[in-house]
Amino acid sequence: MGTPAVAVALLVSAVLTGQTQPPQSSGPTPGAVIESESRITPPPPGYAFANGQTLSYDVEWRLLTAGTATLRLDTSGDEERVTASGDSTGVFSVLYPVHDRFDARLGPRTFCSARITKHTEEGFRRLDTSIRFDYARRQSVLQEKNLKTGASKQDENEIPGCVTDVVSGILYLGSRPLQVGQAYTFPLNNGGKTSDVRARVEGREEIKTPAGAFHTVRVQPEAASGAVRSKGRLWIWYSDDASHIPVQMRARLWWGTLTLRLTRVEKK
Repeated sequence: MGTPAVAVALLVSAVLTGQTQPPQSSGPTPGAVIESESRITPPPPGYAFANGQTLSYDVEWRLLTAGTATLRLDTSGDEERVTASGDSTGVFSVLYPVHDRFDARLGPRTFCSARITKHTEEGFRRLDTSIRFDYARRQSVLQEKNLKTGASKQDENEIPGCVTDVVSGILYLGSRPLQVGQAYTFPLNNGGKTSDVRARVEGREEIKTPAGAFHTVRVQPEAASGAVRSKGRLWIWYSDDASHIPVQMRARLWWGTLTLRLTRVEKK
């Protein structure tokens, strides 16, 4: 998220010149909650996961479509399964081909990530990565294979009693109340050192996307600690209703900005 990790998980690698400053924030809601302790809060009573729902996005670069991305949620036994993809398209696929796949599992009653697997094709890079969260030992267990060289990597890092990952973290934020002025701090692990992410609800906006116009709340997550601190900026616009669908995402990195806009919502 500070890199920003969620955007890296979903966006195609391309340079976008977009808006250079975030929109102005509306005033905070009276009595807004500011969470300073880093923790994963379980889903509230009656929370319903949007199982069977697929969200599709266009990835924009210089007002051109540079790629596509998807995010889907399903139930898998006693776990929730989040799958995501990112692909470059057209000339961008020739200049810098990207085909990334993510499969994350989490506990529906805790929102703790159980494991995540990633297949990464970005330019000349080809990697298969798996991260398992061993809460009994408080360790993240990473196994990675370079598919071009055959080299393998294994690593373990300490984690707290519950973490989220770069894909499930999008849904975790959407499960929170998201009142303007609120801030949430939570631990995120991507196989290395755990980062504390602080997400601030900045304001409300109406956003127009290919899927339609939405009243949204704008959230800015950023890494408050850890190895990914201060390497980029990310904004997520969630629908301002009970579903909190991520309608738009924008990542500004040192080399440019990428924007995801929702194109369709499918339920099956």
